[in-house]
Amino acid sequence: MGRVTVSVQTRARRKKVLKLAKGFTGGRKTLFKNAKETLQRAMVFNYRDRKVKKRNMRGLWITRISIASKENGLNYSQLMNGLLKSDIRLNRKILADLAVKDKETFKKLIEAAKESA
Repeated sequence: MGRVTVSVQTRARRKKVLKLAKGFTGGRKTLFKNAKETLQRAMVFNYRDRKVKKRNMRGLWITRISIASKENGLNYSQLMNGLLKSDIRLNRKILADLAVKDKETFKKLIEAAKESA
């Protein structure tokens, strides 16, 4: 009975890890053990920060809407309440985009919110 070697699988596994660790510095990209540990930690941050990114974007949209509505004489909560009462259902992403790129349409939304409030 011959001895079984697993060098092909081992090399493939190590190459896969080292390929993913391409952007790291020093031994973290060349040494397998260091690369594996750093990559595992990076994956945790990657998963966590995909959620944090959504949180940050929502805060940015709210800030943009708030600033644009204050320029037109309404604060953020009054605007959102007025839009809800006038049955205009636009999410914060679209409202922020309108506030930055299409100020005329945003003013019309402000007027509709003022009328219903």
